[in-house]
Amino acid sequence: MATSNIKEVAQRAGVSIGTVSNVLNHPAMVAATTRQRVLAAIAELGYVRNDSARQLRAGRSKTIAVVALDLANPFFTDVLRGAETAGEDRGVNIMIFNSGEDAARERRHLDVLEEQRVLGVLITPVDNSVDARLDQLIERGIPVVLVDRGSGRHNRCSVAVDDVLGGQLAGAHLVEQGHRRIAFIGGPFSLPQVTDRHTGLVSALVGGEELQVVPTSNLTVAAGRRAGKEIADLPVETRPTAVFCANDLLALGVLQEMTMRGVQVPHDVAIVGYDDIDFAAAAAVPLSSVRQPREQLGRAATQLLLEEANEPQLHEHRHVVFRPELIVRESSAPTTRKRARATPVPRKG
Repeated sequence: MATSNIKEVAQRAGVSIGTVSNVLNHPAMVAATTRQRVLAAIAELGYVRNDSARQLRAGRSKTIAVVALDLANPFFTDVLRGAETAGEDRGVNIMIFNSGEDAARERRHLDVLEEQRVLGVLITPVDNSVDARLDQLIERGIPVVLVDRGSGRHNRCSVAVDDVLGGQLAGAHLVEQGHRRIAFIGGPFSLPQVTDRHTGLVSALVGGEELQVVPTSNLTVAAGRRAGKEIADLPVETRPTAVFCANDLLALGVLQEMTMRGVQVPHDVAIVGYDDIDFAAAAAVPLSSVRQPREQLGRAATQLLLEEANEPQLHEHRHVVFRPELIVRESSAPTTRKRARATPVPRKG
């Protein structure tokens, strides 16, 4: 079915194209009887205005693009929910892209977004190789905010969580539980989040504890199961008695593998994840996890982007860092529940 246009609406209503435009954009300027005639014509013809074309003529989009690292990870779903809520409050739309941890795919998405002249881009980069491409977007007037990643650049904002502290919280908890052989599961180490969480764990092991690193190619349940198999196959006398995983999907995979092999969690192997996605508390053995304020990350990033888009001359780039919170459940301490409060710590830069 062909789409009607504004000229056809004007002809049906017996008015000028300018009058139809005023009804759509400035209805108070049009007499009530004329306005009703135009609205009736719109309804009869099923006319839907081309908002993209209108925004293009105005030189300003009402769409923010989010380039997520992995939409299969519920962490990013929650971040998107926060971004969408903040966007709706300000009358802008959210368009979602998934890089799938693929740098080439990520660059293709950014090329498309530049062509579409989006209002701005929220992105969790695959790695630091995209920095130069992001600089190009910024130079062309498209604000960029990094999400779940510190920026370290003067020309863009960022929102992140102190992942080194998160690793320290997990490590200190496992040491307090008496564990002396601890494994870290995560990768690739090209992701700063993985590196920082590992760094935090290492800094917490100050009593001569043994650390085994089991690198993974990605942060999925399947990768966690493979890592869990590697640990479960070790002799009991040398096997780690606790594992800290770089995210909850890995931890859930490890938990699945241990359960299938009859390795008791936490009696034989304690497990701590990261993110505290909804599935963590609902696992067969409720999973201890370092909680990130996921929706807050999305909301804060969107607010920073809109501030810059609306007042670019007055905007100061900021790097907001949230403190993580350790949530202890049965997978690492069956009878203990401890929390460390999460609060945002804004830094200007």
